[in-house]
Amino acid sequence: MKKLLTILMLCCVLPICAQFATPVKFTVKENKVSDTEVEIVFTGKIDAGWHVYSVDIPDGGPTKAELTLEKKKGVEPKGGLKAKGNIHRAMDEMFEMELSYMEGTATFVQTFTITEPTYEVSGYLTYGACNDENCIPPTDVEFSFTGTGKPAVAKVEELKADEKVKAEDAIEAEVAEEPCDTVAADTVAIDAVQDTDATGLWTPVIEELQSFGEANANTSDKSLLAIFLLGLVGGLIALLTPCVWPIIPMTVSFFLKRNKDDKAKGIRDAITYGLSIVVIYVALGLFVTLAFGASALNDLSTNAVFNIFFCLMLLVFAASFFGGFELTLPSSWGNAVDSKANKTTGVLSIFLMAFTLSLVSFSCTGPIIGFLLVEMGTSGNIIAPTVGMLGFAIALALPFTLFAMFPAWLKSAPKSGNWMNCIKVCLGFLELAFALKFLSVADMAYQWHILDREVFLSLWIIIFALLGAYLIGWIRFPHDEDEYDEMGEVIINHRTGVTRFFLALISFAFALYMVPGLWGAPCKAVSAFAPPMNTQDFNLAKDDVVEAEFLDYEAGMAYAKQKGLPVMLDFTGYGCVNCREMESKVWADPQVKDILRQKYVLISLYVDEKTPLPEPQVVVENGEETKLRTIGQKWSYLQRVKFGANAQPFYVLLDNEGHPLNTSYSHNEDIPSFVKWLQDGENNYKVGSINSHR
Repeated sequence: MKKLLTILMLCCVLPICAQFATPVKFTVKENKVSDTEVEIVFTGKIDAGWHVYSVDIPDGGPTKAELTLEKKKGVEPKGGLKAKGNIHRAMDEMFEMELSYMEGTATFVQTFTITEPTYEVSGYLTYGACNDENCIPPTDVEFSFTGTGKPAVAKVEELKADEKVKAEDAIEAEVAEEPCDTVAADTVAIDAVQDTDATGLWTPVIEELQSFGEANANTSDKSLLAIFLLGLVGGLIALLTPCVWPIIPMTVSFFLKRNKDDKAKGIRDAITYGLSIVVIYVALGLFVTLAFGASALNDLSTNAVFNIFFCLMLLVFAASFFGGFELTLPSSWGNAVDSKANKTTGVLSIFLMAFTLSLVSFSCTGPIIGFLLVEMGTSGNIIAPTVGMLGFAIALALPFTLFAMFPAWLKSAPKSGNWMNCIKVCLGFLELAFALKFLSVADMAYQWHILDREVFLSLWIIIFALLGAYLIGWIRFPHDEDEYDEMGEVIINHRTGVTRFFLALISFAFALYMVPGLWGAPCKAVSAFAPPMNTQDFNLAKDDVVEAEFLDYEAGMAYAKQKGLPVMLDFTGYGCVNCREMESKVWADPQVKDILRQKYVLISLYVDEKTPLPEPQVVVENGEETKLRTIGQKWSYLQRVKFGANAQPFYVLLDNEGHPLNTSYSHNEDIPSFVKWLQDGENNYKVGSINSHR
């Protein structure tokens, strides 16, 4: 009991400590070099054993020091950010490359040339720090300064000319290195972007989309039904755990004995008990909705800290289910509620008894509820957590009501035993698998590339092979009970039950099914959970994968205009399960694949892309200013403002001016419907092109 409180406190406190117990403390000051120049100086005090990396770190290495300017008025940067002081350069064993870094003290200087009598500059320094064992996440040091000076016009023009020459040289170098066909396409896109009215491409077209009619009118209903069924399955699983199943006969017997002279009242009490369970868990779903909202949970779904935290939480619960330790809420909580229930009467007493059940069963239901709430909350539907918890609660509460109405059924119900521990252990294996899923989402969103597709599949193959080994009886855990013969001797070579045999067979078959995925097989059954195919290094089926031609909206639209082709805009996300299903089950269809490759320009916009924008963009949404810092935030803003949508996947067909050609399309795996949608959009594009030339 105390262990759980300690673990929960650590989970809450550690992220906070990680923020404040940073091994580097930076101070920022402004130095006036002359009337025409000013310096921003960052000085960091580094703890012993740690080092901060310099500005010249190669790709694939740790976080280098970079300066991002959010506001720049009356000044121009003179050169780039420079590291000063005692800079070391050595081979780093962790990253296997030669790196430059500073120990003890780190100093970075950015010089600016003053271009107006008054100036204002603000932004932040991003740096990385490591010791011999680990690294801290990229950390920002913000700054903001204003001042006065003498404009150095001649120097500014010279500086701009020098920067222009450098940019032209860089472009020429890239052109010289790239293949001819790629250079041609990119050059067309760049030239066309300059000619395209970017404001027109961002103009809202919500009413135009609505004029085509409802897109996938039943998709939302199907999604809510799927969420309800997911909650129902979760409730049934929780029902069969050792924390819940043994309580059913005791609770039903209590109601019937307490009202033995009035059987109808006993049934009413049991029904009230079941309804109380429903109210409690639905209230939990409502709390999640009101506290976070669908949009906030959608943002959290790709947040590195959130996903890593949930991954670690699932690992802890898995270890508990394997028998490593027991996780229970403090007994004082349950005792206090139970005592309150004994002192009250009527509906309140029954409700408090149901609340006691929720507390004492936490060690089994907690991991299931947590996983369900995260999956439902990140579905993009604001009422999803409430609907999901309704399904969970109904599955959990129904047996209490049914057994009270038909007490004879209790005699035929399975008795508590080792089979329930088997369910707990199987849940532990499943939690291990889903923990990797959450880690994978953070890995893709931040482009760490530590859990690419083949690594992910390898770990899942091992997990489900071990699950099969457990079910067949080759592996045993501490909570597995020994079986005894008539003489009291432990049976070592006990027989495997038929049910466990078939479940083991399914688990082994599933593990083998994923093996070809290591060489590029689609493995559609796990496509919703595994990283996308483009993260796989060795892929023998690369031609079967439809990949976006562009990951940038303006560049893709410009290229499509130059080629005279319509656009399919794909709003997606690295953590979007339904997006992966559409890509593997619908896009992989030969007819769909041919249409996307030959008739459209495919632009995929990842709304959870964490790459910072060159400069943050300030936009106004719902009357309030919002700052867009990352590429993903930019594409999410585009989806909300231009199309009035915020869920993924979200597909829309556009002409070359950014106007829709058909209804939008969401998660619907009906291939004929998707093909018809694409063909209708293509026909509308042709009609529009003919009319525009008349």
